[in-house]
Amino acid sequence: MSLFSHRKHWAHRFGTAPFLPMSREEMDALGWDACDVILVTGDAYVDHPSFGMAIVGRLLEAQGFRVGIIAQPEWTDAGPFKALGKPALFFGVTAGNMDSMVNRYTSDRRLRHNDGYTPDGAGGRRPDRAVIVYAQRCREAYREAPVVLGGIEASLRRVAHYDYWSDTVRRSVLVDAKADLLVYGNAERAIVDIAHRAARGEHPRDMTDLRGVAGFRSPGSGEDALRLPSFEQVRNDPVLYAQASRALHLESNPGNARAMAQRHGDRDVWLSPPPIPLTTAEMDGVYALPYARAPHPTYAGAPIPAWEMIRFSVNIVRGCFGGCAFCSITEHEGRVTQSRSEESILREIEDIRDKVAGFTGVISDLGGPTANMYRMNCRDPAVQAVCRRLSCVHPTICTNLDTRHEPLIGLYRKARALPGVKRVLIASGLRYDLAVRSPAYVRELVSHHVGGYLKIAPEHTESGPLALMMKPGIAVYDRFKSLFERFSREAGKEQYLVPYFIAAHPGTTDEDMLNLALWLKRNDLRADQVQAFLPSPMSLSTAMYHSGCNPLAPVRGNGTVVTAKGLRQRRLHKAFLRYHDAENWPMLREALKAMGRADLIGSGKRHLVPAWQPAGTGRAGGEGARFGRKHGPRTTPPSRPPLRGGGAKSGGNA
Repeated sequence: MSLFSHRKHWAHRFGTAPFLPMSREEMDALGWDACDVILVTGDAYVDHPSFGMAIVGRLLEAQGFRVGIIAQPEWTDAGPFKALGKPALFFGVTAGNMDSMVNRYTSDRRLRHNDGYTPDGAGGRRPDRAVIVYAQRCREAYREAPVVLGGIEASLRRVAHYDYWSDTVRRSVLVDAKADLLVYGNAERAIVDIAHRAARGEHPRDMTDLRGVAGFRSPGSGEDALRLPSFEQVRNDPVLYAQASRALHLESNPGNARAMAQRHGDRDVWLSPPPIPLTTAEMDGVYALPYARAPHPTYAGAPIPAWEMIRFSVNIVRGCFGGCAFCSITEHEGRVTQSRSEESILREIEDIRDKVAGFTGVISDLGGPTANMYRMNCRDPAVQAVCRRLSCVHPTICTNLDTRHEPLIGLYRKARALPGVKRVLIASGLRYDLAVRSPAYVRELVSHHVGGYLKIAPEHTESGPLALMMKPGIAVYDRFKSLFERFSREAGKEQYLVPYFIAAHPGTTDEDMLNLALWLKRNDLRADQVQAFLPSPMSLSTAMYHSGCNPLAPVRGNGTVVTAKGLRQRRLHKAFLRYHDAENWPMLREALKAMGRADLIGSGKRHLVPAWQPAGTGRAGGEGARFGRKHGPRTTPPSRPPLRGGGAKSGGNA
């Protein structure tokens, strides 16, 4: 059934709200006596399709439902959860666009003091494990109101999962939140069906037949399902945890995935197969909804960093078939890419030009999880429906994958030709192993769409970590770099690649990090920020981190994975990435001596760190004073950009 083919709910007569209401006063102005659905979110309410609550809210509004928003409520009591009254149908609860623990803590478990999804970037506006806390407060506010969980935090915690911050295996968030139903992945189809069925009197807890949901069933009830090891088993046996992770990832193709069940005490958490991806027409419909494309007026113009970053950008594609082991994007959005039509994308650019305050003619990004996967998919739908590969590009690019970049080149040209558009930049990361197959695409990108720097993610240089990450070898990066530099010269532009690397990923040894540091030094690259592996829930890399096994290898025997877990070793791995920082030199000198590589200590070109220490840095000041040095070396030469590390895929930088 098409996403927009349902008969509209009776409340459609109220029309479209300028913003979905956040107060009783706004409800009164709209003529509402109640909300049908109330969305509770850990993010500030920005009415823009890059924010989950806006997509879900506007989509339900288009179906005829009255939708209210409770954004970043004070969570210590139930009062703020009564602000809009009792919902006629259900509460929809989400932590926001990020997992709340990833949002609040670094990979060293240090508390972050800012939050990009909050006015003025202020920290502390959402609780730890926000989905659980919000669901409990909804129950306290209106005990009979159904609670449906959604968003990335719920999606990645839908089964028993390793939680890095408590260093334990926790139950499905559905159990801890005492919710009625959980929707996972891109949940448009499920949430629309839930709302219409609830309007007909059905309780969400009885909707476990829908795709893309997790709910409770009595053990042994219903049709056959793949049974995962129970919560109690995976909590007590890391090898069984790895086996459950393997099964979960192999059942990710909507075309052939089976339902799964995992026992939690005397109940089963039932997982239906993944949702059917949206068609291009449905994607266009979702992005054509009447978003205000601005934060709610209640914020009185206070800057919201996440909004400032994307206000002039356009999402053109969903999903990612890269299958990187550490990445949460694939686990949430799926491996089947879904692309919008050219017409839809160009209309959105025109809307930005005509409606968004402050537009200067520059579109900051045409992208998505991966910038250059637009319209790439399996050549044969029948093959795609039965495929069980976890990545279409690893260990090699599948022969059935359509890797043509011509549709994207055509889109770029039409976008920058629109009246009033001066420039279109590409800020999303791209797969360089795909890009090198199309030198014409690289030329187009480099000549017209790079704003000086282009971020790219080789993640490492050594074959051991790269194989576990499911990333291509560094030789492919070198090929892309050669094309990038060649076309930059031809265009007469001084432009730089900004490569991202991960420290302390499972399977990475001290020697691997040393070799990466030496590669960085040979290539005159100096990291400004570094990215340490953060074990986000549900990823294959997290299963490796917790279990010491590779879930995709025989887990009893040959699949052993050694991982840097201690704080000191994790900091050493980060220090190798910042070999040029004098604060790290004492640690690196100590490690090099222990590794038998004291030959790398000295002041020559072949050395990694000097034998002397600048005054006021590291653990020693005397050495620096003896050499008369008051400051460490400049971290970034004038001719090189800072080598910055982000956190979208692995969970954050530290």
